Amino acid sequence: MRANVGMWWVICGFFGAMAALYTVWNIIDHPQFAWYHAIEWVGSIALLFVALMSALIAFYLGRVHVAQGGEMPEDIVTADIDDGDPETGEFSPWSWWPITLALAAAFFAVGMAVGTWLIPISVAIFVVAIVGWVYEYYRGNFAR
Repeated sequence: MRANVGMWWVICGFFGAMAALYTVWNIIDHPQFAWYHAIEWVGSIALLFVALMSALIAFYLGRVHVAQGGEMPEDIVTADIDDGDPETGEFSPWSWWPITLALAAAFFAVGMAVGTWLIPISVAIFVVAIVGWVYEYYRGNFAR
């Protein structure tokens, strides 16, 4: 967790410096304009917001690190791979529902780009797929 916090603070510093450099560069590049007209505001604000958002993530991860009370196995140099939590969840390798959800997302994207008549079809496919994925362990060979 400490490495993640440090990485996000470095990213924050980098994008903060790039926002300042980008702004100054635009002012220098356009000497014929007043400084507030020479700035390319979209890029400067975007870089500043990336710095602020990475600071938000770094602050949050720092607070979580302090609140957890101990070091994670990833932060201990002498830790083995087995010291981490082996539980990663339950996955269904035979399930076709994630592919159906991807098909619904693809139809939605094509509907947004080409024709809005595809959007209700994609919503219907999505509803069927999400219900099927949630209830796949309630019927058939894998019912519990």
